[in-house]
Amino acid sequence: MSSDFSTSHIALSSLESFQLGSSLLPRVWSGLWQLSSNAWGTAPLPRIREAMARHVGIGYTAFADHYGSAEIIFGQFRRSLPPDQHVFGATKWCVFTNIELSQELVEAAVKERMERMQTECIDLLQFHWQDYSDKGYLRALEILEGLQADGLISALGLCNFDSIRTDEICTQLGPGVISSNQVQFSLIDTRPLHGMADVCEKHGIRLLCYGVLCGGFLSDTWLNKPMPDRYSNKLTPSQRKYLDIIVGAWGDWQLFQDLLGVLKNIGDSYGLSVSNIATRWVLDHSFVGAVIIGTRLGISEHLDDNRRVNDFRLNDNDKAALEVVLNRSSGRHIITTIGDCGAEYR
Repeated sequence: MSSDFSTSHIALSSLESFQLGSSLLPRVWSGLWQLSSNAWGTAPLPRIREAMARHVGIGYTAFADHYGSAEIIFGQFRRSLPPDQHVFGATKWCVFTNIELSQELVEAAVKERMERMQTECIDLLQFHWQDYSDKGYLRALEILEGLQADGLISALGLCNFDSIRTDEICTQLGPGVISSNQVQFSLIDTRPLHGMADVCEKHGIRLLCYGVLCGGFLSDTWLNKPMPDRYSNKLTPSQRKYLDIIVGAWGDWQLFQDLLGVLKNIGDSYGLSVSNIATRWVLDHSFVGAVIIGTRLGISEHLDDNRRVNDFRLNDNDKAALEVVLNRSSGRHIITTIGDCGAEYR
């Protein structure tokens, strides 16, 4: 369904969905990157599988990421389901160092993903290439396109590519080859609005957005709270990362408190949470396919709360109130200080 919505409050009867390749998928995905480290907390495998089953049971049937044992745990979980229960898995192939590119190397990387996920076809393979000065990413994607034609990959996407390279890739490979680009997008980090949105509309691709809640800072929990010590062991790795953006590139803690206050006021008018409003703001952009919300499976879940983002739309007054705060920040200039989408990883 289109995400170019009316500004009125609309009641929905089911989870929103969008088309990615041949799959119709929910617009809220579960991110598995927190399985990569004990720094987010750990839970026994049975509890993790139970949590995944709860997600699937209410319609959150799309999971994403490959760090640590995420692919293996996801593959085992999916194999335990009835044959008619389809659960979508997105993974990545990331190239961080110079490599001797060949058909065999690319195929081996794809088959490793397949083996770990216990599948004969990867639902979505997201490709990341670190060094733009090495144009090997174009050749790698051509090989991946061939493997897609061979049935090893269903949908092919990008991960943390900037606007220039995304446009270049989509132009060279042609229409319909690239389905998506996974990038950071939130009320704090609005870089996709400056170039990437136009590229998405030009080539018919959609963004899969992470960092939507800034590691949980965009929530009721942090309203009227003092700024935490960024070196505290009480913060997750994600929170340390996003705190640096909030009180550095974006603004300061008091301005962030003002933003949380506005989000709280809007949320109260709908009977919803700060996180609901922050998530809805991202989803209301037509170039966004889905948001990927990190979940600490078996430890901390917000299933019922996250589901409520389907039940309303921000109206013009809501958006205007948020813009008043955003205009006081340096958010519109982050693209000039950090760089375009994905630049923080290069």
